[in-house]
Amino acid sequence: MRAGFVLVAVLIAAAGTALHAHGVDEQDKAFIAGASGTHLIPYMYLGAKHMVTGYDHLLFLAGVIFFLYRMRDIGIYVSLFALGHSVTLLAGVLFDIRANPYLIDAIIGLSVVYKALDNLDAFQTMLGWRPNPKLAVLVFGFFHGFGLATKLQELALGQDGLIANLVAFNVGVELGQFMALAVILIVMNLWRLSGDFRRHALVANAALMIAGFMLTGYQLAGYFTQGTSA
Repeated sequence: MRAGFVLVAVLIAAAGTALHAHGVDEQDKAFIAGASGTHLIPYMYLGAKHMVTGYDHLLFLAGVIFFLYRMRDIGIYVSLFALGHSVTLLAGVLFDIRANPYLIDAIIGLSVVYKALDNLDAFQTMLGWRPNPKLAVLVFGFFHGFGLATKLQELALGQDGLIANLVAFNVGVELGQFMALAVILIVMNLWRLSGDFRRHALVANAALMIAGFMLTGYQLAGYFTQGTSA
């Protein structure tokens, strides 16, 4: 199977799995609830685990690097994304800045839709202008980090060692992002070398856009259901 079809299949499969992104399993919840003091390595592990299983983040990253060929450009965009989600992850938890997690995750879904449309040159074609891609990645990075913060806010984080543990968690997120990005780049480069990259780019980005709409719709349904039952 060619690399292009593999990536398209992964994107479509991730569309379904991504509906449960940002979740924290019961074992991790139990650890966080019972932990007291500074636990750097466990929190780094939790951060890395959250990133490599956070399919909304990975879908967005895949879209961001889709048409980037130079490592310098990839480094700039990934750094902007990392800066954005680091700021709001730390600030959201430390300063207890709260928002409805369903709405934040819906915006994260829309970030995937945005990147797919941008890759398809839809903004320039339909509107005659293109949003600044670097600024957009930074802004959506803020929302991705806030999504992480809303999940941590739901847990019983101890104040003893909180800052150190949060920094460790964020470092873990960056390590997880690096590992996931390496895999995505390997698959992407194999696809580009196969010669059918341009031919199937439209299908891949259509799948990316569908995944983003699925994420957004799922989260909005949760928001309105929550509001109705409240």
